[in-house]
Amino acid sequence: MHIEDLQSVRMLTLDAPRRMNAIPPEGWEELHSHIAGFEESSQRVLVITGAGGDFCAGADLTDRRLPSGIAERNQLMRRVGAAASALVKTTKPTIAAVDGIAVGAGMNLALACDVVIATPGVRFSEIFAKRGLTLDFGGTWLLPRLVGLQRAKELALSGRMVSASEAIAIGLCLELVDPDDLIPRALEIADGFVSAAPVPQMFIKQALNRSFEVSLEEALSFEGQAQAICHSSDDAREGIRAFREKRPPEWVGR
Repeated sequence: MHIEDLQSVRMLTLDAPRRMNAIPPEGWEELHSHIAGFEESSQRVLVITGAGGDFCAGADLTDRRLPSGIAERNQLMRRVGAAASALVKTTKPTIAAVDGIAVGAGMNLALACDVVIATPGVRFSEIFAKRGLTLDFGGTWLLPRLVGLQRAKELALSGRMVSASEAIAIGLCLELVDPDDLIPRALEIADGFVSAAPVPQMFIKQALNRSFEVSLEEALSFEGQAQAICHSSDDAREGIRAFREKRPPEWVGR
């Protein structure tokens, strides 16, 4: 994996093309570290992509360093879960730019991002059941929120491949773009996120991520408290001034 900062955007590229960017046992801790580093950085948006024409083939099941004991495997899965949790809970916008294969934990790595864009050649699969495994990297939480419970069951219980056209139709990704346009389009979407204020984005992500788990009253209470904080922020005052002065706002994040 490697990272590159492009002004306010951080690019995280999975870089093992010979293995379709499958993640080895030690890679989950590295992924977690990169996500945590982004959260603490001054960069505003994280774009995750893969090298060599594929996004990610999930965990590298051919790696001989895979632990054999149940206790050791449980520790490995804790690292997988920690990376998934860090990605979903990061307070800043995230984008998955997906080409080629996105299967297993690789599919859920994409779905854990706020926005997924893909190429016409993409293939998604919750392939776990075909490998004798169950969903991980948050798939049981992420998938029903995007496609509904019945479709999530069908995809996960079968492990079948999903084409780009079906992925668009059922809500796995936002849009399809030509491979040459994948990163430019991801950066264009990222620029749109950068143009908005970071503090309300933090509250918006938190509220939407928990929206299936709270009552209307709880949602309204959270909105009220978050809005009160935003109203008193420097960025809200700047946003109003910029609107009145007909100029782009300059956010300070407080």
